[in-house]
Amino acid sequence: MAKRKRQAIAQSEPASEPSIKKKAKGAQVLKEKPVKAKTSALKKSTTPATASNAPETIQIVVGSYDRILHGLTVTVGGKEKAEFADTFLFNAHTSAIRCVAASPISAPVPGQTQKVMLASGSTDERVNVYNLSAHPPSRKNQEILAKVAPRPILENPKNREVGTLLHHSSTVTSLCFPTRSKLLSSSEDSTIAVTRTRDWSLLSNIKAPIPKPQGRPSGDTAPFGGTPSGVNDFAIHPSMKLMISVSKGERSMRLWNLVTGKKAGVLNFSKDMLQEAGEGKHSTGEGRRVVWGSVDGADEFAVGFDRDIVAFGMDSVPKCRIMGSIRTKVHQFFYVALDKEGDATLLAVATEDGRILFFSTKESDLTQPESEDKKLPTAKLMGQIGGKAGGVEGRIKDFVVVPSAEDASTLGSGPSTAADAGKWGTIYVIPGAL
Repeated sequence: MAKRKRQAIAQSEPASEPSIKKKAKGAQVLKEKPVKAKTSALKKSTTPATASNAPETIQIVVGSYDRILHGLTVTVGGKEKAEFADTFLFNAHTSAIRCVAASPISAPVPGQTQKVMLASGSTDERVNVYNLSAHPPSRKNQEILAKVAPRPILENPKNREVGTLLHHSSTVTSLCFPTRSKLLSSSEDSTIAVTRTRDWSLLSNIKAPIPKPQGRPSGDTAPFGGTPSGVNDFAIHPSMKLMISVSKGERSMRLWNLVTGKKAGVLNFSKDMLQEAGEGKHSTGEGRRVVWGSVDGADEFAVGFDRDIVAFGMDSVPKCRIMGSIRTKVHQFFYVALDKEGDATLLAVATEDGRILFFSTKESDLTQPESEDKKLPTAKLMGQIGGKAGGVEGRIKDFVVVPSAEDASTLGSGPSTAADAGKWGTIYVIPGAL
């Protein structure tokens, strides 16, 4: 009887069941990637594969004066309709956030998601660093969160906080990721810190001189017995070897050699240039912002003041004024390349009256001054977006121009998108801005 039972067990061959289970597990692991590919293919198949109808998802991160760091995604469809969804919203600092910067996207690796490093600076002397996923969050299992708020909530579990950098002893004024391996930050303690992102160690601490007191302008907020000091902004040349910085209380800009980390020179602003830029006797005359750009195949940089911008050539000679007869406060400006070669480049300027103005600084587009008192030519206004006619009444504090997805290196070939933050905490998304 016992032998017959053993023979019956051998005929049923239950030992083959574990091998079937192993194959099933392996099939589930292999099916995860095809499922992801199918979902992305289904999203693309819902709309025609054309430049005007293909939906694009943009991740936006905004820092505010009330300490909040707000992350959201915007899906721009073919009919120029934007769908917003919140990804995170929390108090990132103990005081107002002054600047936010994002690193380049990590290189694609099979089996891993691409990531972006995010840094935020505040008046609490801290720089917080985060790791964000470069892919839009999945809508799976998030229906409950979408129902409790007027706007959908799509949390991404891959977003993580890395830590806090304590390299400064005063307000952080500017942040920049020139490459994915380096983070540069400036502060009102007159220092520019160079941090390595691999282990977040401080590589160098560039110290800008504190200016000597030369009279106190009206509205100065420096303490009694002190002088206005601190780095307002800095800009790194695309070669990663040269940097320009502008500081408080200085009517000049400083050039730095990033190879040695030492000062390369100082360029003082002339009195005539400051007067043409609207910096009179009772103004500070200091540079507020500085950016690099390329026009007509040659590099140039622009220095922003309170109500005007002056473009300089590589010989550090003033090339032209930007605002001309437009009298409004300047908040932000960038060089925007319209083609891959960089032949068509415009300077985009955000103003106090809620407009983004686009100027051409080409030699052929410059207008010579009519008055003999003025020597600098004026850049040509090519167009504008926003303003009261566009539904934007308050100031535009900051903005970003995002290239189209079909050709990330060419803005003119597809509908680029401009995202800007307004005065009343409003975020505007303008599809097809250029």
